[in-house]
Amino acid sequence: MRVCVLALVAGAAHAAYPDRPIRMIVPFAPGGGADLTARVVADTLSKKLGQPVIIENKAGAGGVIGAAAVARSDPDGYTLLYTTPGQQMTLPYLMKNMPYDPADLRPVSQVSLAPSVLVVNKKLGVTSLPQLIELAKKRPGELNFVSAGIGASSHLNGELLQMLAGIKLQHIPYKGTGDAVKDLVGGNGDIAIDTVGIYTAFISDGRLVPLGVTTTEELPMLPGVAPISRALPGYDASPVNYITVPKATPEAVVQKLAGALQATIAEPEVKKRMLEQGILAIANTPEQMADLLRKEQARWRGVIEKAGIQKQ
Repeated sequence: MRVCVLALVAGAAHAAYPDRPIRMIVPFAPGGGADLTARVVADTLSKKLGQPVIIENKAGAGGVIGAAAVARSDPDGYTLLYTTPGQQMTLPYLMKNMPYDPADLRPVSQVSLAPSVLVVNKKLGVTSLPQLIELAKKRPGELNFVSAGIGASSHLNGELLQMLAGIKLQHIPYKGTGDAVKDLVGGNGDIAIDTVGIYTAFISDGRLVPLGVTTTEELPMLPGVAPISRALPGYDASPVNYITVPKATPEAVVQKLAGALQATIAEPEVKKRMLEQGILAIANTPEQMADLLRKEQARWRGVIEKAGIQKQ
């Protein structure tokens, strides 16, 4: 009888979820791309769930500090992580001492895809990816590509390019995107592959030349710019952003959250606001996101190991 009563109480609690405000942890500083997109999601998710979804920024260690906080939180659905590739897909293969097990975070739903674009400084004089590959083969190790730092998506994007194109570039890591962009636009850098929103203005004013996008199809925000995969089959390197919760979160809560997130991402205004940031709004189920996570972990682990990137 006691077991039945406890089960009924637990079931009622899950049915009432949520009955108080929810925290969405963004593991980066306010004002960045992840933070801005998370706020778009949180605004509408609050309406779908009938409770405030409050953004809380916990920056540091490439997103690890915020992720660790969520992994250790109560598994009750009231603490969410706005998850980027680093927390589960790449940093486990780049960091020696992770303060949490990536498996301690359970995927709920994808919320967006952040396409990147391959750009070059106009001084190179190339206007297509085949031309760039030809130039790089003539000058092995002379051309450089800039990134936001070792292990950043802009770094791994460049490593994947080298592998598939059979070229050798010099990697120049910076301590953040801002300095990398400054040097690329100023002519000290040659190549970059980073999120579309970062480079749209510089493409528009002609200071940078777009040679390809990292999605398998053309993007509405960069019409006429072909996917890199047309010249290099298999190239697909767009960061996936998604929501996770502590792994012991009850199934009923996970499914309710997933449904609310899917309804949020389906809203035309959400899609519009994300597109303005160069982001594609995409949702899926917990099962689909878990499958995508496994595939992305295997893919990026392979890139990291083949590139010889050592754990820090």
